[in-house]
Amino acid sequence: MKTDIQGLSDIIIFVNTFYSKVQNDDLIGPIFNSVISDWQPHLDKMYLFWNAALFGVPGFKGNPFAKHAPLPIEGKHFERWLLLFNDTIDSHFEGEMATETKKRAGLMAAMFLTKLENMKGGPDKVIV
Repeated sequence: MKTDIQGLSDIIIFVNTFYSKVQNDDLIGPIFNSVISDWQPHLDKMYLFWNAALFGVPGFKGNPFAKHAPLPIEGKHFERWLLLFNDTIDSHFEGEMATETKKRAGLMAAMFLTKLENMKGGPDKVIV
């Protein structure tokens, strides 16, 4: 029986599982693998991000959009990201917080895509 996302230990499970899928995905894997050589610091940051986003626990510092803006990503990449993310959540969890987590991921993806479509970032441009 699946349980709901209840705290950091559950966040670690879904972050690790999700990013393992990302690394091995034929569409988005090469993009992220080209800029992340050591995944553990990224995973550590994502634990903090999701703990802050879902449970209000302080500790995350960063600007996720600025990190993603220079990447060659577009709508199809966000669709795949969400597919992998939602599949990960659905495979391990069910309940109100699981639903909320997928909702927040969808909102972030939509916001990132909208911002990217309205500005022309590139590897030689820093967007803060």
